Amino acid sequence: MSRILFLSGWFPAPANNGSKIRILNLLRELSKKHELSLVSFADEPNANPNAAELYSICRDVQVVAPSQSEAGRRYTVSGLWSRTPRSLSAAYSTEMAARIKQTLAAKKYDVVIASQLTMASYKSCFGGLPALFEEVEVGVLYDQFIKASSLKQRVRYGMTWKKHRQYLAWLLRQYRACTVASEPERELVKSLLPESRTVQVIPNGLDLDAYADIPRMEQPNTLIFTGSFRYSANHDAMVWFLKEVYPEVTAQLPDVQLKITGEHANLELPTAKNVTRTGYVNDVRPLVASACVSLAPLRVGGGTRLKILEAMALRTPVVATTKGAEGLAARNNEHLLIADTPDEFARAVIRLLQDSQLRRRLANNAYQLVQNKYDWAAVMPQFMHLIERITYN
Repeated sequence: MSRILFLSGWFPAPANNGSKIRILNLLRELSKKHELSLVSFADEPNANPNAAELYSICRDVQVVAPSQSEAGRRYTVSGLWSRTPRSLSAAYSTEMAARIKQTLAAKKYDVVIASQLTMASYKSCFGGLPALFEEVEVGVLYDQFIKASSLKQRVRYGMTWKKHRQYLAWLLRQYRACTVASEPERELVKSLLPESRTVQVIPNGLDLDAYADIPRMEQPNTLIFTGSFRYSANHDAMVWFLKEVYPEVTAQLPDVQLKITGEHANLELPTAKNVTRTGYVNDVRPLVASACVSLAPLRVGGGTRLKILEAMALRTPVVATTKGAEGLAARNNEHLLIADTPDEFARAVIRLLQDSQLRRRLANNAYQLVQNKYDWAAVMPQFMHLIERITYN
């Protein structure tokens, strides 16, 4: 048994977005063989260190509030000139750095796991401890750059990508290994770090048992999109869908209904009929299980889409873009439907809404895929082996 200090930028309880679901499941599985301590930012004001989800799996939980005044000062004064990207300079917390150092000084730990770039940037606080950079994700920034539609955007996103690329290449050399959620993300990270470093694919996964008791109560001609707009790729996806795709769907199926869940971050969407924005809901599973079709029309981003895996675990068929399904071992017309142009996406949605046999076939195949490849029971042995290799080699 090893003592592990896990650092998170997301407070993982409740697990109400993809990052939190991944973090909570990693903690739960790690706790079966190791002793865990969690230090996390409070990304929401009601973060509770004694939350039941964490109390049973972590020896201790510490929460640090982000320092808004410090963030603003760093962003405007030092961010322009430092090697560190301005977004990270803005988010850096001296309180978090001090808490990490105090925690490591108070008890002997064997390894540090820093989740995502926000926490990996505190590497200087770890001393000589072995450390894992968990879930490197740079696909969003890279996609913004290569898909820029104007010279102004290309210059802007090009400068952002260049600075992040250089910073990551420097930061990754300080870690014994890193993980990514998909093979495309692995190839992108390897291009930043050509020398020998371990870049391990640990896909997003689910605890299938947590979905077993949710009844499938399909409502005719219903669509659902799940995802917080705090992740810009989700907002971009819905703007594109409502503007370019949805009008054709409603023209042929006037009674279609679309629900959009998740925090909306005060971002606007194109006006469309029969659209309900639920905002944040405590448990999205019953809503997904009641929809005919789950949508994943993402055009940018990296990793693997937990929204797709959740829909598959609930036997709700999925229509996705190639980017939306990227990183999943899911095949078009076997596990889901894939379409990239507005016309193709609209036809796929309409086809699925009108064909109950196709919905059942895709849903059954997709469930088997999740069971075989994306249940944490199948995913976690790779992660456990990586932790052991980092700790003891």
